[in-house]
Amino acid sequence: MTEPVIAQSGTGKTRIGGERRRRTLDRRLREAKLVMKGALDTDHPIMAHIIPIRRCNLSCTYCNEYDDFSKPVALDIMIQRVELLGKLKTGVITLSGGEPLLHPELDDIIRAIRKNATLAGLITNGYLLTADRIKKLNDAGLDHLQISIDNVMPDEVSKKSLKVLDKKLQLLAEHADFHVNINSVLGGGISTPEDALIVGKRAIDLGFTSTVGIIHDGDGQLRPLAPREREVFMEMKKFEKSHFSRLNYFQDQIANGEPSDWRCRAGARYLYICEDGLVHYCSQQRGFPAKPLDQYSVEDIRREYITQKSCAPLCTVSCVHQISYFDFFRGKQTRIVEPIPAERLVSIKASR
Repeated sequence: MTEPVIAQSGTGKTRIGGERRRRTLDRRLREAKLVMKGALDTDHPIMAHIIPIRRCNLSCTYCNEYDDFSKPVALDIMIQRVELLGKLKTGVITLSGGEPLLHPELDDIIRAIRKNATLAGLITNGYLLTADRIKKLNDAGLDHLQISIDNVMPDEVSKKSLKVLDKKLQLLAEHADFHVNINSVLGGGISTPEDALIVGKRAIDLGFTSTVGIIHDGDGQLRPLAPREREVFMEMKKFEKSHFSRLNYFQDQIANGEPSDWRCRAGARYLYICEDGLVHYCSQQRGFPAKPLDQYSVEDIRREYITQKSCAPLCTVSCVHQISYFDFFRGKQTRIVEPIPAERLVSIKASR
């Protein structure tokens, strides 16, 4: 990551820059170990997303992953779940939501992740970030943070705009010792596709990495891009640096409205653990296999590893695609299950 300019004098800038470089080197070494381990052994999850709170302080119209009333999961329960993921030898544990920064003991959860996994991640809308909050995330040992910014100016679809969040991004550039990725989005009612380019360029200017995502429909399925959106998408792809978390080649087909031919490893290499402690394929397939994490075993991982998912060809859930790249050359999926019924898929109405 390019080192952003820090508006401090002499020794202060050197100290902060040196600490950031040290942490970056340490993180990259751990990432390399994660990749090697993932390549050598298929009996463990490479990534798990875990929900500490379903509540969110925003209400983006395309999102089906939040509510406005849920209480945070108790700290002792969260730590227990993190330890269970550690016993499964999970590589990356990422906190998602809802809005995870609403959890009052988030830093303790991050510390638990660092004790039980190789890398700790956080997906946030960024609204609650302050200089002090960022420093606490540093102290807790956070490795990766991602913010999705949907537009330049807030509108009725999304308030996650560059106008609102730019000062938060500047705070991250100044204070964060962890890696920051800014994800721009296309589709899903975003009115001005060109906004994604503005957001991506701003991210690069601040020293962050930049990715682009395609907003799925309420079931996590393909919603093809319009012609201008496809043009912006191809321009945005030029911003993406080579890194295991930005392996988004499948999106080229999705952008053209074409199904992807791939082996989804959800339930095996990627796990989604909801606030109730159940393991699901992903955020858009809550209900399968829906098994309690404290009962999940290597046998479950092996079963799901070879299970074909009927939703895979039109899937746009990028994190599952990215993790599944580890095994694209091996592990034929010989177990075929019945198509997932529509009523079992997560829909916007069902989640609010």
